[in-house]
Amino acid sequence: MSGNGDKGANRRQPPPERFRMTLPKTVIGLGLVSLFTESERESMMQTQSEPNPPSGQMPVIFAAHGAPILLDDAVWMAELAAWSKAMPRPKSILMVSAHWEERPTTLGATRTVPLVYDFYQFPDRYYHTQYPAPGAPELAACVRDLLRQKDIAVADDPKRGLDHGAYVPLVAMYPDADVPVLQISMPGLDAHLLFELGQALAPVRNEGVLVFGSGFITHNMRYAFRPGIPQWAKEFDAWAADALLRFDVDALMGFQARAPAAEMALPTWEHYAPLLVAAGAVGDRRPATSFPITGFWLEGAFTKRSVQFD
Repeated sequence: MSGNGDKGANRRQPPPERFRMTLPKTVIGLGLVSLFTESERESMMQTQSEPNPPSGQMPVIFAAHGAPILLDDAVWMAELAAWSKAMPRPKSILMVSAHWEERPTTLGATRTVPLVYDFYQFPDRYYHTQYPAPGAPELAACVRDLLRQKDIAVADDPKRGLDHGAYVPLVAMYPDADVPVLQISMPGLDAHLLFELGQALAPVRNEGVLVFGSGFITHNMRYAFRPGIPQWAKEFDAWAADALLRFDVDALMGFQARAPAAEMALPTWEHYAPLLVAAGAVGDRRPATSFPITGFWLEGAFTKRSVQFD
């Protein structure tokens, strides 16, 4: 979905290296950024059936979000679209992306503002993507109240738009941009605090809100776009799947000491962090865990494993 906005309107200064996403020329040369046309994408989205209406408590999800070029990956876009159709339609979405880390926990815009194009050296058209989802001021008020009840500090950034970790999967899952979205920051990389943040947010599930973590279970930028799935990526992905199915919270929080190849899979772990928020938002009971999307992106080192907690 493209628009006519100023491509530089909401670009920021280059972030720390662990957040920086650039697109190698080899990927462009292989044609991996043009797997299908804009008209084909729109046609695919128009053929989606009406999603299920909300019924009772919403699930909690964690989605691998790729990069802006996910928007041209017909298979992954279709997988995300099918996933959203299989879930109850949310009244609003509470988004936690790997690409916003700010202390204290900060609430983004509660009205439609420009997106944050937090990536560099990509083809120009990716800086014209638009996703004008409505804001969610009522959800923001609820989140503030829930966090204050748990003595969790909270702030507001009313000009902060959705970053690519938020809007890229949403373009596939809710292409009409008609579901209100509130993005909140992660207050640093402390596993227990992230889990407790999720626990504080759990009650919103009863109000038709989809708590949505967006990141990657493996994320080593030194291996980005390299062909071949490394053994360490397979081992960490399999370990994570087992821990998630057992809902072993201690293991998930202690992944650096417990998981095989953790240093290779996550040399920095901001992309894994939203998974801990999602796990906390499950609440007090053990969930039914499923993996709506699996496999490895471009048959490389980044697992596409995405998680749904019911």
